[in-house]
Amino acid sequence: MTNINEEEKIRKAFADKTWQEVKAADSWQIFKIMAEFVDGFEKMSKIGPCVSVFGSARTKPENVYYKLAEEIAFKLTREGYGVITGGGPGIMEAANRGAKAGGGKSVGLNIVLPFEQSSNAFIDKDKIIDFDYFFVRKTIFLRYSQGFIALPGGLGTLDELFEALTLVQTNKIAHFPIVLAGKKYWTGLLDWIKSTMLHEEHNISAEDLDLFKVVDSADEAVKVIIDFYSQYLLKPNF
Repeated sequence: MTNINEEEKIRKAFADKTWQEVKAADSWQIFKIMAEFVDGFEKMSKIGPCVSVFGSARTKPENVYYKLAEEIAFKLTREGYGVITGGGPGIMEAANRGAKAGGGKSVGLNIVLPFEQSSNAFIDKDKIIDFDYFFVRKTIFLRYSQGFIALPGGLGTLDELFEALTLVQTNKIAHFPIVLAGKKYWTGLLDWIKSTMLHEEHNISAEDLDLFKVVDSADEAVKVIIDFYSQYLLKPNF
């Protein structure tokens, strides 16, 4: 059943507007978008090597994937990497908690939502950035990450994961390591990608399956990142 607020949004989308109203609204929105980009670039420009950790905001602390995210983040920081999350609860909180415990940089790119999302307590105070626009937030994720680790999550996690995969596939960003942690969770999706997207419909190439690694443990996840950068003799140094 559509609620009143939803009805208002739909009706507003179809309502006639004067040119002055359209111009004023669009101009104001452009300035808001620019402000978010400027704030994000300014705060992240000297952040150093970081890995983004994606996952559900609904995951509870007793969940095995919460503990896995915490361990992954802790071990990443011990290797010299900072950790970037979406700044909220669940998997994001776990990763920020692990980064904080490991003494590394703990970054939160928080999206302002009417439900679920609020900044967790384990983000460095000077590294919390609030966003109204998902696309601005995703740009910051992708611009300042040297790797991506996706743990079990919902639509937002899939959005972030496939955005990273698409940009690597199309050479819009470097072939940074992308890791899916939790084989049991990802198996169904990967089976569909292989059987339907690849073999039945030929919508991807076999090489696209090499864009990511699937792991089960924190050690495996961190090893993917370390092994990738060892090829280039790069070591974080902050």
